[in-house]
Amino acid sequence: MTNPAAAAFPYAEFDGRPATEDDLRTAALFPYGHFTAMQIRDGRVRGLDLHLERLGSANRELFELPLDGGPVRELVRHALRGAEVADASVRVVGTRPPGATGTTVMVTVREPARMTSEPRSLMSVPYARTAPHLKRPGDFGQMYYGDLARRAGFDDALLTLPDGAVTEGSITNIGFWDGTSVIWPQAPALLGITMALLERELPGAGVRSLRRPVTKDGLAAYRSAFVTNSQGMAPVARIDDAVFTVDEELMKRLGAAYEAAPWDTV
Repeated sequence: MTNPAAAAFPYAEFDGRPATEDDLRTAALFPYGHFTAMQIRDGRVRGLDLHLERLGSANRELFELPLDGGPVRELVRHALRGAEVADASVRVVGTRPPGATGTTVMVTVREPARMTSEPRSLMSVPYARTAPHLKRPGDFGQMYYGDLARRAGFDDALLTLPDGAVTEGSITNIGFWDGTSVIWPQAPALLGITMALLERELPGAGVRSLRRPVTKDGLAAYRSAFVTNSQGMAPVARIDDAVFTVDEELMKRLGAAYEAAPWDTV
């Protein structure tokens, strides 16, 4: 059956049925939950196991309920069919509205997206997300500091702890290059799917991938930096007053490692 909203973005389903006004109202008024974001091409996504594990783990932590991967995959497939698309930006959101005994799964479908390769400038800000290991909607601090950074002429914010430890970008992970290894900040942060895939694939490409503490005062130890999220990756040209080399060869190696990650059918 063809949905009347087919091919119109954004498109949303709740537990496998097209969203109603009441569904969207409830989601807006009670946003407590978790989600994962994925780029789907031709009905496939990289790191599907990581996305499903993220959803299952967060659901158990927040609601003490399982969220099995098989039904989640079917809900994503159903939403793609409802929107009549095979290429899309998809979010899978787990919530438990007041009075509900189980998890409500919202799947949203939007236009495909890809991060531009333009070098980024980041402004460090003093902010740490609550429960940073969880990917969740509606974090005021991320949006506030991201907007503050853009007003100051930067592309985005870089979150840091009171001791100067670098954690993550407002909506990205950040990695550094010391000339021999990729260094990910060893700090409370979300393990992004693209970061996790690079950690898997970089050793096979002959690039060491390590986690070590990174501080604002220690940025001079790194030649280059880059950010990643579900839409891809981009080099970092500047953090505050610290300037980094935009290493095209490094970005090619990172891109090749990411491209080596297999596609999984949803």
